[in-house]
Amino acid sequence: MDSASAGTGPTGSSSVSSSSEMNAVDTNNPLWSYVTKLEKLGDQGGNTLWQCNFCSVVKKSSYTRVRGHLLKLSNGIGPCQNVTKEVLATMRKLDEKIKARMKENAPKKVPLPLSTRSSGFVLEGYETKKQRTSGRRSETTSPVEKAFDRGKRDQLHAKIARLFYSGGVPFNLARNPYYVSSYQFAANNPLSGYIPPGYNLLRTTLLQQEKTNVERLLVPIKGTWREKGVSIVSDGWSDSQRRPLINFMAVTEGGPMFLKDVDCSGDTKDKYFICELLRDVIEEVGPENVVQVITDNAKNCAGAGLLIEGLYPNISWTPCVVHTLNLALQNICAAKNVENNQVTYDECSWITIIADDVSFIKNYIMNHSMRLAIFNDFVPLKLLSVASTRFASVMVMLKRFKLFKTSLQTMVINPRTCDTDKPCLHLVYDMWDTMIEKVNVAIYRHEGKRHEDSSTFYEVVHAILVDWWNKNNTPLHCLAHSLNPRYYSDEWLHEGPSRVPPHKDVEVARERMKCMKRYFPNSADRSKANMEFANFSSKAGEFGDSDSIHDRYAMDPKSWWVTYGASAPLLQSVALKLLVQPSSSSCSERNWSTYSFVHSAKRNKMTPKRAEDLVFIHSNLRLLSRRTRQYMEGQTKMWDIAGDAFDTFGDVGELEIAQLSLDEPELEAVVFTDDGNDGEIGDEAMEV
Repeated sequence: MDSASAGTGPTGSSSVSSSSEMNAVDTNNPLWSYVTKLEKLGDQGGNTLWQCNFCSVVKKSSYTRVRGHLLKLSNGIGPCQNVTKEVLATMRKLDEKIKARMKENAPKKVPLPLSTRSSGFVLEGYETKKQRTSGRRSETTSPVEKAFDRGKRDQLHAKIARLFYSGGVPFNLARNPYYVSSYQFAANNPLSGYIPPGYNLLRTTLLQQEKTNVERLLVPIKGTWREKGVSIVSDGWSDSQRRPLINFMAVTEGGPMFLKDVDCSGDTKDKYFICELLRDVIEEVGPENVVQVITDNAKNCAGAGLLIEGLYPNISWTPCVVHTLNLALQNICAAKNVENNQVTYDECSWITIIADDVSFIKNYIMNHSMRLAIFNDFVPLKLLSVASTRFASVMVMLKRFKLFKTSLQTMVINPRTCDTDKPCLHLVYDMWDTMIEKVNVAIYRHEGKRHEDSSTFYEVVHAILVDWWNKNNTPLHCLAHSLNPRYYSDEWLHEGPSRVPPHKDVEVARERMKCMKRYFPNSADRSKANMEFANFSSKAGEFGDSDSIHDRYAMDPKSWWVTYGASAPLLQSVALKLLVQPSSSSCSERNWSTYSFVHSAKRNKMTPKRAEDLVFIHSNLRLLSRRTRQYMEGQTKMWDIAGDAFDTFGDVGELEIAQLSLDEPELEAVVFTDDGNDGEIGDEAMEV
């Protein structure tokens, strides 16, 4: 196409599809009319595929590059050689007109607040009469203020503060070390005329640059996977546009690492589809590095887990133990009144009634500002409103109400073990047994019965817990339980009359052998590993050393195997992998709060790929930061979770605290303290 036949704008040539929605006139970007839009692309830059109406070149870019091409600016695409002088003049007039209009409509500068110091600080665009007449600033500035230029510091403070106020930026950003370091770098380096990165640069080039950098920083952590092993955890969610997403995280001793999320729109999420997604992630991580895959207990996830076990003999599928516990608690706390569940309903429906009463009280207080104000005067704790999807949310709410029971009366006249990213796979088997024992003691004490008496309520609860444990228990749990040296110590065995060491438990031994066959398919290696286990469990050979026996109870399992396991290299290798694995997919579920933070209602037009990149950077920067000493001390302490008043929780949203308490062990100790006093608020809780 030559210049004579090329279109010259909205009225130029038929090559411009004026009736097409793709080429609708954009009043703010008029030069789109001089190219033909071929396709709007949903890539990282929100770019468009277009063809120049003058030189026929086809490019993919944003409007900025189109403008540079047509106006013959040097911006990376190259100028159009076929634009005539007359057309170029017309386009420049249009461009200048738009610039003038945007400048006229731009928000006017509002003067900054007056400085409280006796310095020469002058507001933007404002001077005193003396300064205008003298042509210089006031000479009342002290030598110290001159040396440190206090006036300009105050002015910069005011500008930064206005950024926070006008943009609705949370004050917690000021604790972010990256916010602090950016201003320090700018202040300590000669960057005359520097302009901060703009909208497009932040969401395209710099975003990909930071993602690449974070991936590089994660390489040392990935390097430990072969030795320590890794668990793949996954969970599903729907974003603000109701797109179904599935995320994948790799969890090991260092914490959870976000890998990716997949937009499943239009796909049937059956076991084969989920298996393929898991398989892709396993191949990315390395099958030889993966110990287990953790998902919830849904049928499609369970089916996918079994398919994965068939494809990879060394990888186990483990149902999320916290999800299992939550389902058991749902059976107890929300028993259904149906024919085949009559006994359970008769014994457990009182819990549902109590939970409904608590919910009614909470809503009664929260839905009326005056009642909430009275509540805040009498009760030093926040009213939690835990989302219904949170694990054991009913129990969390009842626990909180028990803490301020007395305060509520005045107004009107235990931490969960496995909901953590920390290693606990080896604790689950004993935890479940211990939990059932504690439930027995609590119910019999409440009912005033002796141990030999019968309790229908306990029998119902016991049956539910045992049924769900049988569904959740896997050979991997039993092997991890068997490799915990603490369960062979005299101190642990004497803590309860029914306790036996793992090698004497028939169920544990049977499931352990199944797992050993998967880890050691070669019969010679398996025989050697079994002999090493025999020495370990019977405290024979090197394991009979007095220090080795003494430290079984007091030392953490991983450290014990590092110190005393050299004589059993095969078993030591397996133990060091299993003793640092999680037992639930909670971190994968909690990661959706990061996703909703990034892909909020205000940013719901963001493409899934860009949202994934932001979540990848945000989540893994948290992982990298939490491994540093600075994260736990100083002004930037816990920068990624702290609220506006972290020290007192005085101005933190109720749901935010609920999420923190379930995610942060340090905060959980404060928010959910149970001092054992019936309904009283303990000292630690009062500190909240």
